[in-house]
Amino acid sequence: MLQPKRTKHRKQQKGRMKGNSQRGHLLSNGTFGLKSLDSSFITARQIEAARIAATRYMKREGSLWIRIFPDKPITKKPLEVRMGKGKGAVEYYAAVVKPGRIMFELGGVPLSVAKEALRLAAQKLPVRTKFILARDYQE
Repeated sequence: MLQPKRTKHRKQQKGRMKGNSQRGHLLSNGTFGLKSLDSSFITARQIEAARIAATRYMKREGSLWIRIFPDKPITKKPLEVRMGKGKGAVEYYAAVVKPGRIMFELGGVPLSVAKEALRLAAQKLPVRTKFILARDYQE
């Protein structure tokens, strides 16, 4: 009887970002949120740039929650290296974001401040976004 050939190494694939977000699509902490409309990898640097832009506009009033975490290592081989010789070194870390995912939440600030702060944060991100409100929000 023939046995299936066993391979020593399992090749790591990048994965496909099909469908909408299965979790993280409802506001949990804040009153305002920034929701993704596209799917993309968002690097740790982009998340940090968005965080700085939003907190700077809010003048450190209120609270900002970051709902995504860059836990996917993205590897790359150096330039002008021949094929083979294994997988490249980690270049950066990224968060996988699908449509419907809430990336940032704000609370403790007025609507106009929250809208502008999240607009500035959205400019730093490579995805189209939408500003959302909590269902129980009253002005």
